[in-house]
Amino acid sequence: MAEVLSQSEIDSLLSALSSGEIATDQLPGEEEKHKIKLYDFRSPQKFSKDHLRTLELIHDNYGRIISSYLSAQLRSNVKIKIESIQQITYEEFVHSIPNPTVLTIFKMPPLSGSILFETNPQFAFQVIDILLGGMGNRKFKAKEFSDIDKNILKSVNAGLIANLKLAWEDVLEVEPEIEALETNPALNQTLAPNEPVALITFSVEMGNSSTFINICIPYLSIEKVLDKLVVQYWFRENDEDIVNESRNKLKERLNIVNVPMTGMLGSTNITVNEFLQLSEGDVITLDNLSDSPVKVFVEGQLCYTGMPGTIGKNRGIEILDIIDKDVQNYE
Repeated sequence: MAEVLSQSEIDSLLSALSSGEIATDQLPGEEEKHKIKLYDFRSPQKFSKDHLRTLELIHDNYGRIISSYLSAQLRSNVKIKIESIQQITYEEFVHSIPNPTVLTIFKMPPLSGSILFETNPQFAFQVIDILLGGMGNRKFKAKEFSDIDKNILKSVNAGLIANLKLAWEDVLEVEPEIEALETNPALNQTLAPNEPVALITFSVEMGNSSTFINICIPYLSIEKVLDKLVVQYWFRENDEDIVNESRNKLKERLNIVNVPMTGMLGSTNITVNEFLQLSEGDVITLDNLSDSPVKVFVEGQLCYTGMPGTIGKNRGIEILDIIDKDVQNYE
């Protein structure tokens, strides 16, 4: 509750204001409230928004690539799209996935360390059922994976992980390489529990079922290439030789394009009867003088003014001025 001033205190305060002894901004009042942002030092935010946005772009394309890959492998329509991307700790990731599950551990040089590829058990058993001749629509019970199941899934996941090379090629040349396959995530001790990771979750629609697959990328794996995980860097080209070569190739391709150009010497109006009576050798008077500029059209659009004349034995038009502003910008 605010302190109540006495009448004498109010009078002295007003007197000090009128005499200029104190300024209005020195009056007692409510202290400025500072905006407070919660920060958990146990899980620092090491991935910036730009880093997560670039990872999302990369793996959004990856989702389309493996959709086509799985559809061809399973002879069935498979839809895969990215659902979310977030930074969490490795411990949170382990606790969020079921046990047993299919956890493929792989490396992707030049990225350092191990990356995790997790496929939901329902998805795994559905893929196995289809590859072994089933329809993939029966109900699956949680059970341990046999050695045969693991070998089949390792082969399928090897193909899925290999497509990461195609998805990352605009940012970095990577070489995915599978290290191991685990079914109990608690036994995997490749990362510290509080290690920050980027968790990329995909939804998989296959038949009448919908499941999820996850890619877990530790911060340590991409720490050395963080400067490349920025959209501006992604579309920037630093090699001047490559830029000049690309520009020259564009010019060469444009030079072979045929563009119709028309020079209008002038115009006039005649009757239909006069038109029907025209014969070879007749002279038509135009509304333009012989020494006046003519209009030059490109693809039916007025772009230039020029002066007609001859070039050797050929007739030609010398360009005097550019009319179309768009053409002027391109020049």
